[in-house]
Amino acid sequence: MANRLAISDREWEAIRPILETHPYVRVGDPGRCRAFLCAVLWVLRSGAQWRLLLATLGKWDTVFKRFSRWCQFGVWEPLHQGCIHLPDLQAVFIDSTINRAHACAAGAAGSNAEALGRSRGGSGTKVHAITDALGLLLGFILTGGQKSDIGQAEALLELAPEEAKALGGDKGYDCGALVDAIKARGMAVVIPPKANRADPRECDWDAYKKRHAIGCFFGKIKHYRRIFSRFEKLARKQGITLFRLRLDLVALSYVNRA
Repeated sequence: MANRLAISDREWEAIRPILETHPYVRVGDPGRCRAFLCAVLWVLRSGAQWRLLLATLGKWDTVFKRFSRWCQFGVWEPLHQGCIHLPDLQAVFIDSTINRAHACAAGAAGSNAEALGRSRGGSGTKVHAITDALGLLLGFILTGGQKSDIGQAEALLELAPEEAKALGGDKGYDCGALVDAIKARGMAVVIPPKANRADPRECDWDAYKKRHAIGCFFGKIKHYRRIFSRFEKLARKQGITLFRLRLDLVALSYVNRA
């Protein structure tokens, strides 16, 4: 059985060249750099505090400082993009999910910009994501939990590769402006019309059935406690690192599939 908290040799060979070419990353000893990634993955998976990091995985303060430094210099996003190979662009799907916030996530200076809001279920962060036809991540946006899905739809559309042939979503994305924007890009619209729509549209229901892929994606990443619940005060760490690192590892499915 594969070790969920380890990075395989094939995955490391995909990650290493990306890190070595990043101007703010010094790989140094490849073994220690790989161990650092495994230590961060352990924190993501377990949801433990940094101070409780297993001694066998390294000193917690050393791992945390390097982790924060990579956050500051934007290392994780190029890592994610570099791991994407030959996405399935027969269709792309958009949807969102809520991450409930722990009490320790509150109190950041200038918290209005930290993607933390209050909705009916309490404080939380909403993750708006776009995936390929296989449910592998292409991009995401973080907002407060009270923000609507349709409000981020056109921004997600901009993250879709030019080669994408269709965009799918649920009825919450049935909006005239969005439909026009999708058609303007030459993509098919796979969004069911609302029951009260004045001019009902046709929907390709066979293509719509494949939308479960993005739901499966959310289900997989929420096995990681640092993802299904927000503990971080800063959106930079919650989105660009804690959330994105797991997405980097999900994106390695592209590597293993190639």
